[in-house]
Amino acid sequence: MPIVSRITVRNSLGRRLEAFEPFSPPLVNMYVCGPTVYDYTHIGHARTFTAFDAIKRYLNLRGYSVFHVQNITDIDDKIIKRAWDEGRDWREIVDYYTRDYMDRITELKITIDVHPRVTNHIKEIIEFIEGLIDKGYAYTTSSGSVYFNVDMYPDYGRLSNRLSKELWSQEEDVIAEKRNPYDFALWKAAKPGEPWWDSPWGRGRPGWHIECSVMSSRYAGKRLDIHGGAVDLLFPHHENERAQSEALFGEAPWVKYWLHAGYLTIEGEKMSKSLGNIISLKDAINEWGSETLRLWLLSGHYRSQLEYSEHGLEQAKKLYERLKDAAYTIRRRLEKESYTSYLSEEGLKTLMTLRESLMGWHRDLSNDFNFGGALRWVWSFTNTYYKVIQYSEDRAVLQYAWRILNDYNRVYAVLDDIITLEAGLPRDISEPLIDLIVEVRSELRKRKMYDLADHIRDRLDALGVKLLDYKDRTEWKLK
Repeated sequence: MPIVSRITVRNSLGRRLEAFEPFSPPLVNMYVCGPTVYDYTHIGHARTFTAFDAIKRYLNLRGYSVFHVQNITDIDDKIIKRAWDEGRDWREIVDYYTRDYMDRITELKITIDVHPRVTNHIKEIIEFIEGLIDKGYAYTTSSGSVYFNVDMYPDYGRLSNRLSKELWSQEEDVIAEKRNPYDFALWKAAKPGEPWWDSPWGRGRPGWHIECSVMSSRYAGKRLDIHGGAVDLLFPHHENERAQSEALFGEAPWVKYWLHAGYLTIEGEKMSKSLGNIISLKDAINEWGSETLRLWLLSGHYRSQLEYSEHGLEQAKKLYERLKDAAYTIRRRLEKESYTSYLSEEGLKTLMTLRESLMGWHRDLSNDFNFGGALRWVWSFTNTYYKVIQYSEDRAVLQYAWRILNDYNRVYAVLDDIITLEAGLPRDISEPLIDLIVEVRSELRKRKMYDLADHIRDRLDALGVKLLDYKDRTEWKLK
């Protein structure tokens, strides 16, 4: 039986569990809907962004190469309203809250390959809309707005499972000029005082849904392996994205796997301004720390509802402290202590326990990225550490535990200050410092102090730095 299970995902399109088979393995193109930058990033946003970052990290651990695109919506009705309410320029609003978003996801160790902004892609958006008009999927109006003709796309509603036209109402502020009430805006004619760009249909700005189709295809191609976002984007946003993209590209499916993260709730209610229960991500990080918050955000299945609770955060904090203690102690012991190659009977039992734990962790993550189930195995690992591993004299046990901690960190990213992903070097060992040590060793060799020079070579080798001595120089590389 293989240690690592085959990955399956629950595809929102069809609402079924499917084997994960990307279009062009090992490459995986993933697009995630990012923030509309009109207010501070909150922990509800963080739940979605952290989930998809962890999904990407696990796929990378399993040998895939994930290209992750996440947009920034920097022109929208909410941005314009915020600017009007505060008497500020809309660009000032965008810049201020974009900085908050970027700072917070950096603190949470969320990494994005490309972060496109809508206003940098107006030309491509116009070209996309022109293509839809040319193919008969979109129509212009006397106001200068352009709408997608939903009746021209026969598969509309299947993603969100809204198969009746009565369920297709769109939140548009202009209804009379539409051919159908459920048609949605691709381009909005400018209103007095609003930001605008020139287009073939007159001054205006993009509709909400068109931006993601344009930017995802520009950077990740005309077929996506994964399209992700919060569950509240399923309709109408993702339904509309799918319709306009498949209409223009003639590709079906445009997205192979649609994945949606569940709500984050407080006392059973979804966070909202009307309820006054918004918790900013900045405040949460300041109170709990990014590592604790990240573990808590990954404490449930990504599709399930996650309830905010201080008890849950305290448990995540405790787990982080246990992982940190285990990682630091094991690393120092492997660096400083020497052991025989003999493996004791107790050590063999511990290895089998660790192996079962790692298998369980992979099984849960392979089953539609069940982060909640996987975290139970992390707790199990720390229990084994405190009961057995910290007392073990078997180097094989320590090395295997270290390997498991590295795998955990590839997904959770909470131990970066203690371990590195590449070679096991402490992060405070930087290239300039290694260069300096090599320079000092070269001087010792010139002075024929070979014993000390060899000691430095051996110590660097134990840290994962291999020295290559040539006639007139010494080079180094990470093992």
